[in-house]
Amino acid sequence: MAIDWKAEVESRKDDLLADLSDLLSIESIRNDDLATADAPVGPGPKAALTAFLDLAKQDGFTTKSVANLAGHADYGEGDEILGVIAHVDVVPVDNLWDTDPFKPVVKDNRLYARGASDDKGPLMAAYYGLKIIKDLQLPLSKKVRFIIGTDEESNWQCMDAYFAEESKPDFGFSPDANFPIINGEKGLYSSRLDFPALAGDLLSFEAGQRENMVPAQATARLAKLNLETSQDQVDHYAQTNQVEVILNQLDNGQVDIKLKGQASHGAQPENGLNAGAYLADLLTQLDFAGNDQAFLSFTSQLLKDDHFGEKLAIAHEDDIMGRLTMNPGVFKGDQTGGHILLNIRVPKGLDFSDIDKQLVKWGETYGFTSQVGSKTNKPPHYVPADDPLVETLLDVYHRQTGLPAHEMSIGGGTYGRLLDRGVAYGAMFPDSVDTMHQANEFIDLDDLWAATAIYAEAIYELAK
Repeated sequence: MAIDWKAEVESRKDDLLADLSDLLSIESIRNDDLATADAPVGPGPKAALTAFLDLAKQDGFTTKSVANLAGHADYGEGDEILGVIAHVDVVPVDNLWDTDPFKPVVKDNRLYARGASDDKGPLMAAYYGLKIIKDLQLPLSKKVRFIIGTDEESNWQCMDAYFAEESKPDFGFSPDANFPIINGEKGLYSSRLDFPALAGDLLSFEAGQRENMVPAQATARLAKLNLETSQDQVDHYAQTNQVEVILNQLDNGQVDIKLKGQASHGAQPENGLNAGAYLADLLTQLDFAGNDQAFLSFTSQLLKDDHFGEKLAIAHEDDIMGRLTMNPGVFKGDQTGGHILLNIRVPKGLDFSDIDKQLVKWGETYGFTSQVGSKTNKPPHYVPADDPLVETLLDVYHRQTGLPAHEMSIGGGTYGRLLDRGVAYGAMFPDSVDTMHQANEFIDLDDLWAATAIYAEAIYELAK
């Protein structure tokens, strides 16, 4: 039976957009301060998970929640399970948005909201793909399990809990990256560098909200600063480096310095401008000593613009997965101590212990201790290009778009790596504007409709 997948999507556009807008309106940022036994990663992610499961139940799917951390919607029967794995949690927001990030708005055929592209938009596109199959009552030989997590943007606690209770699907994909396919994902290495307390004129230093985001803003408070002699120096730095720097003298004589950079996903740090690294670089040109200078100098000399780990002597490249990338995502320093969180994406062929050794070495020079052997680190993941899963998904993509279909690897870590035969599949197209983890995040509506049609055919081809 020939099915016009695009026409099926066309007839459901209004419903899809309404359901997606409802989900985007939920502020599903992980909040450990508000976590309870009933909401282990905070009330927002729980509310989003509940909203999705309620929608799926209303649409006639069999649903289950696991400890309010994860859940699934099932359709079909069979000995094999095709998994589609997405997440409802989102990264934090800043004050650089032009609109309310949790009040979805359509402008110029773009839907703006936090989570529009990562990952609620792709989630809803894939869900509607499955819903189309159910509405058409197409025969399947496999069970399709649509799995939802609530802390993909942090430590995947949700998936640990879910798969402690449920078996893993035999194969599947996560709608949380790029078309034509992502069948290779770099390893995920995180480390916390702990510095001694700031003990001089640098009273505090702060930048970043999550290690997998390039900080868009950084602030420091100084005990004193002669604005008459420093303003020209600061202005020259801002002009030379094309950043915005704001000085504000407080009534007690202390001075706040704020620097604005450019956010980006931590997997592509070269696409952003790290406000924390640049503010530290600016401050090294002022007069600091001791612990203050060690914290600033390490950041300026070894982290600023070192997107590929060359200054840290951890650079590595693989023919399939490409180059290692490094993002210092969180900076924090005050009179009680300081730390920097590093997020490193590691291609095949480099042992994590080699990175551990280098960070220990730098710690001896700059006076910090580093976390090594973290249990949260994840090795590289790769599904061969000749696997039937990869071949089928590429064939569907090419058939619907007419565009070249080929294997790709990324630095991001998606739920696709949870399955031995798991990949990431869409929803960004090669010409899509990537706004993941940035202010004014959006998804192009034409991309949303196109992805939904691709997901519908892909799920059917894999499970029929």
